[in-house]
Amino acid sequence: MSNVYDKAHELKSTLAESEEFTSLKSLHEQIAADDIAKRMLDNFRKLQLELQQKQMQGVQITEEEAQQAQQQFELVQQHELISKLMEAEQRLSVIIGDVNKIITEPLEEIYGSPEQQ
Repeated sequence: MSNVYDKAHELKSTLAESEEFTSLKSLHEQIAADDIAKRMLDNFRKLQLELQQKQMQGVQITEEEAQQAQQQFELVQQHELISKLMEAEQRLSVIIGDVNKIITEPLEEIYGSPEQQ
């Protein structure tokens, strides 16, 4: 019987070699080399993190903060590299979600799926 950890490392390598991952990595490198894009993305991610932390602490986000986040999002979406990066992140996120669903199927046979509970 094959070792689960060996298969996990094989999956890691496969993911690292995938077009989705290599595209994402390339876009990160391009943004890191572009001072304006890097600063825009860093500011957007900082704001995102601050708002997520507030939500996790149960603090209500103000209308002004929500508008600021929306404006920041629209601004970064207008930058071609950042927009491509976000699309690449979304594609990779879908793959990781699909893989997670696949590898947890045996547990669902025992415990049922979250939707069934």
